[in-house]
Amino acid sequence: MQLEKILFATDFSENSEHAFEYALSLARQFNARLYLVHVINEPVDLRGFYVPHISFEKLEKEIEEGAEKMMQKFCQAKMRDFSNYESLIIAGIPYEEILKKAEAENISLIVLGTQGRKGLDHFLFGSTAERVVRSAKCPVMTVRLP
Repeated sequence: MQLEKILFATDFSENSEHAFEYALSLARQFNARLYLVHVINEPVDLRGFYVPHISFEKLEKEIEEGAEKMMQKFCQAKMRDFSNYESLIIAGIPYEEILKKAEAENISLIVLGTQGRKGLDHFLFGSTAERVVRSAKCPVMTVRLP
């Protein structure tokens, strides 16, 4: 088995940070290119509601700038001695964008953390990890907090 490209999807949560250790370890072991991806979930369109102090476009821009800063901080803290990586911020539906990127880059393995939602929470919000596992054309490693 040869892993040439690993896609790590993060939401900057504790679960994601834990899963990152696996992604980085595998990237080192196989000398693989590591793609760090954060998907900004498309916000609900609030334009029809009366929200006088916020413009929708400004909100989107602020969310994107915040995500860029978080990714930059994450990479500075975690990628000091590993340079074979690329970080990306993408807007869209998380599982769809993860799958698109994996296919476009011919990814060998996708690594992501799981939230561990159960019951009604899982039913209402679904699971990005579950949807990626079901539809990915490459292997997917899901990592749960101990």
